[in-house]
Order: sequence, then structure tokens, then C-alpha cells
Amino acid sequence: MEKLRPGKRGYPVWRMIKETAFVLMAAVLLSPLCFFADISAEEQDGQSHDAAFAETQTGSSTCYEIFVYSFRDSDGDRIGDLDGVKEELDYICGKGEDSLGCDMIWLMPVFPSPTYHKYDVTDYEQIDPQYGTLEDMESLLSACHERGVRLILDLPLNHTSTAHPWFTEAEEYIKSLENGQEGSAEDCPYIDFYNFSLEKQDGFEPLEDTGWYYEARFWAGMPDLNLDNEAVRDEIARILSFWQEKGVDGFRLDAVTSYYTQSKEKSISFVEWLTETAKAFDPDCYLVGEAWTDQDTYLQYYESGIDSMFDFAFAGQEGVIASVARGNKQAAWYGQRLVEEEEKLEEYGGLAVNAPFYTNHDMARSAGYYPNDGGARTKFAWALNLLMPGNAFLYYGEEIGMNGSGKDENKRAPMRWDEDPSASGMCKGPDDMDAVSMIYPALKEQEGDPSSVFSCVKKAIGLRQEYPAIAGGKTILVEKLSGKEICTLIRTMEGEKSILMVINASQNDQLVDLSVLEEEAEASAILRNKDSLTLTPYAIALLAEGEEDWVYLNEGCVLPEKSGRRRR
Repeated sequence: MEKLRPGKRGYPVWRMIKETAFVLMAAVLLSPLCFFADISAEEQDGQSHDAAFAETQTGSSTCYEIFVYSFRDSDGDRIGDLDGVKEELDYICGKGEDSLGCDMIWLMPVFPSPTYHKYDVTDYEQIDPQYGTLEDMESLLSACHERGVRLILDLPLNHTSTAHPWFTEAEEYIKSLENGQEGSAEDCPYIDFYNFSLEKQDGFEPLEDTGWYYEARFWAGMPDLNLDNEAVRDEIARILSFWQEKGVDGFRLDAVTSYYTQSKEKSISFVEWLTETAKAFDPDCYLVGEAWTDQDTYLQYYESGIDSMFDFAFAGQEGVIASVARGNKQAAWYGQRLVEEEEKLEEYGGLAVNAPFYTNHDMARSAGYYPNDGGARTKFAWALNLLMPGNAFLYYGEEIGMNGSGKDENKRAPMRWDEDPSASGMCKGPDDMDAVSMIYPALKEQEGDPSSVFSCVKKAIGLRQEYPAIAGGKTILVEKLSGKEICTLIRTMEGEKSILMVINASQNDQLVDLSVLEEEAEASAILRNKDSLTLTPYAIALLAEGEEDWVYLNEGCVLPEKSGRRRR
């Protein structure tokens, strides 16, 4: 039986199938294709699954990014695996004291691959044996959905591995040709799956033992796919539907600016096709794209209809957050950039959901941005990220201040569950990783310490969940109380409590005179008999509408001892 082809744009029928049993039965009678689009067991059995998706679409989720190889080992080979991820679901998304409380998980590539990072795929419909099996993935998906947690897969579609059967068959065919002979897709369809040429071009690599070249913009082991080829698109549509049938809730689209290196317009058009294709099979599919470029450029990708784009302007060592935390920019600049960004996002009809993040697997870890910091600015910066509107993304290990910079392997070091690297569940990390000197203790030592990086990050995530206006509301900058050291914001959302935020971006205590807010309508509705507020260095105070007590993030941080470890 042929599988449902999302590329045939069946979205209206799918919506009718979901809305009425009558249409579902009619569709089944008319075409066996629709049988594969049956409602999943998770959607039938649990309201929490649907509720979690509603959060991703309205921009109030917190997503935990996992490099499976270095996260948690379940079978003793010191390589992380899917069962290891499942073992730590209570930590990632539980509600207990030692849980982060995230409600979405992004797995970096889990497909078979000859490299440790697995962005060069050899089979899009299998799990790398180092990580487990398809059954392990199905078990993980079920466990996530039982908790109301969504799981998205990292999907590199710009390129495959040279070991992918599509490429190896094309290579074998080309080597069978006479010198200088043109190839034919009729004889070997896979020759058109990639961009081969008899002439050397920019971004092309030589095909060994031939006079041919192939496009490979990242490196020779990652040949670029010919995304104009309808057969390639048919394969991509099949890959999307394969994982959606398994229960995967969405995809992180890798390197969308590289779909067509020379054409932003064609790349956006391809993202539009991907979005329509994925949502034709499942309208609830969540898509977030990576476009490592300037803000004005990556915002244009929202023209495709994609749900989210990663917010690179605020991320990394030179982004808005780190610039304010370092004192290179005034505190008010954080609020100004938020307001400007929200105005730009509104141009896309209110459907764009921002995807703020601070670091990821390609960036130096944030604890290293602030030498001899003692944790104050590290925690402060993560709070600024998690208090942004949209679906916030947290890279594993950042919640405990892991360190790592330089080559990519160092940024993907083993999750530090324990100080003992040989402790149960600990991973060895990538083979070429350097010895990485950590600044803060392992998770085991940070749990229960209210001044730890973990406690601050966990508290910020909890506030996102407790007050929907933080993640889903509109930002108002209170200019009267915003300047070099202080930034004052109000976050409003219809039907939810408004939130007042006062941010101290300086290394000194700050006495904030709140009486000037009496003339601010939005602020006066929140404040109750508060004349002033004292903030410790790099602290953030929040007050919810109708509540008496302020909530503090990063209050009373403690400086480390000379050894680099924090005093208890």
C-alpha cells in the first residue's frame, strides 16, 4: 500500500478527518492512504499531549536540546543512547525539586552516520546503532507523550553522507562512464539526487578516480542534495511522514540558508514547501529553522509559514544577552531590542513564534563568557534568555554551567551528572575532545543549592510556566526606569496576569525608585504600595499583577573560593 504523500497538499482533507468521524470514514473508504493518518494513541488517550502542543504554537514552551552521544549512557558502553534519555525524563520534564520542568525535547541527529555528530546521514529512516533501535525511539516517544512532552528531531536535509546509498550508487554509476561521458538519470536516477559536474566550481569537491566534481559546501563527506529534483522532494516527503507516523512532533531544520547557497529566495521557497508538506500530514507539526545570519535576514524566513526561527541576534558571545551581561551595552538595550523584534514579528500576521536561545552545540558554552564570575552573570544571562517571549531553547549542560569552547567536540562534552567520570550513566564524550576544565560542580552537587546555576535556571523555567505572560505576552519598555544599569519591562497578555520585571545589569546594588511608575498605567495596575526596590548585582525582580510579593532571580549570589568552587 502506498503511503500518504504530504507533498500532494492534503491539508484540507486532513483537517476534515480530524474534525469529523464521518469524513474520516469516508476518506478510509475512498482511499487506503488515509489509514496511515489515523489519530495516534497518544492523542486518543491523553489531553496533556495536545495541551503541550498548544504551548509550542503560542510560544510558551521550554525546549531541552540533547546531544544523545554525550548525554546519558544506559548500557555501559559510555556512549549516550535513547534509553538513557528516557531514564532522565523525570529530570528534564518532571515537576519535582530536582527537575528542570521543560515540556519539549530536541534530539540532535539520531540517524545512522559515520561520524560522532551524525549530521551526515546514511539512512533517514533508522536509528544509529550506537543510540539504539526504532523500537527504542518509539518507546521514548510514548514516554514523552505520557508526560505531555513533545519531541522534535534534528533533520539535516541540505546534504547526506557520501556513504548514503543514494550517493554511492551515483558514484558507482559515474565511475562506469567513459572519460568525459555525460551521465543519464534514466540509467541512474541518483545522479540527479546531487549536484554533479564535469567542471570544477566553487563549493565543489573532486569525485575520487573520476574527472567529476560534486557540490559539498560543508565538507567533502557531506554532498549537497539537489533540492530542485522532484524525486528528492518525494523522498523527503516520505521521510517526514515516516517519522510523523512514529509520533514525532516536529523537526528542527538544519542550516536552512544552505538549501540554496546562492539564493535566499529559493531557500525560503523550499522551507515553505517543507512546512506545507509536514503540515499536510499533521497540521500540529512544529517546525523551527536554523539560519545563522543577521536578524533582518532570518526573520524573512517567516514568509515561508514556518512556526519558528532561532533568534541568533540575542545568542552567543556577541549577542544582545552577553553584551548586556558584560556591560558592553546598556541594560535598556535588552528591552529596546525585544520591543523592536516583536514589532517585526507582528508583520507576519501574528503567526510567527520566536525561538530564543542563548547557546547551542555550535557555540562556546556560556559559563566561559565570564571568567572569575562566580556565577552571577552566568545565571543572569540565562535568566534573560528564559524570560524572553517565545519557545525558549536550553542546550543540555548549560543549566549547570558546563564549560567548553574551541573545536566542536569540546562544546559537546559529557553531561556532568556526577564529579566521578566513571559513575553510572556517565558518557566518555567525542573521541577528539580536549580535556575541558569545568567551572562549576556537577549536577549532583548543585541540586538543593539555592544559589547554584541549576537552581536559577530551574526557577526561571518555572516562572515561564506559572505566568504565561512571560513567554506569550507583549513587551513594554518602561523608559523612565531604564538606562545604563536598570531595565524595567512589563509583559502583558490578554486573559493573564501582567508581569513587571526590574533588571539590574550592573555589578553593584541598585536602589530603584518605583514611585515614578505611578503615572504608568500598566505598571500602576501591578504595583501595590511599593516605593522602592533594592536589587543585588545581576538580579532580576518580578511582580505579578494582583500579587504582593516580588520573585527574585539570581539574588544573593556567592563569590567562589580561589579554587574556583563556590562557597556553600
